[in-house]
Amino acid sequence: MTPETEGILTALRDARRLLLITVQDITDTQVAERSTASELTLGGILNHLTQGERVWTHIMTDTTGRTPDGMWDMTQYLAPEGATTAGLRTAYEEAASATDEAVSKADPDTEVRLPEAPWEPGVVHHWPVRRILLHLLQETAQHSGHADIIRESLDGASTTARRVR
Repeated sequence: MTPETEGILTALRDARRLLLITVQDITDTQVAERSTASELTLGGILNHLTQGERVWTHIMTDTTGRTPDGMWDMTQYLAPEGATTAGLRTAYEEAASATDEAVSKADPDTEVRLPEAPWEPGVVHHWPVRRILLHLLQETAQHSGHADIIRESLDGASTTARRVR
């Protein structure tokens, strides 16, 4: 793995760790509870980021441009019915681990064909593995911020304060 890839992967792992601090000690009821004007919940964020890790790892390793299952499924932003906090965390950690493994074996300059987006029929984009990794970092960091606001609205817990414990 190149030093650059290792650096990006370290930043992604840090963002994931902050998300997991945010959902620490959340009950199964709270994980599906809306606490802001947004429809997002902590469980929905975990579910979406898990799906994102799986989808982008598939795209990175398959390289055919086929659309992975569930890529455009908008229900990924919801906590699945009956989901538990522990189950969502485990699924997220497993998906993240699979991404890390795939990245460790990939050449960051390899151009990967992306699936055709429904809003751009006939247009094919190619991203290097590096850009896929950066996209995962961006998504994780953005949604970690959302999760922090949702958590603070639920019970006043601050990820920053919990981070130093």
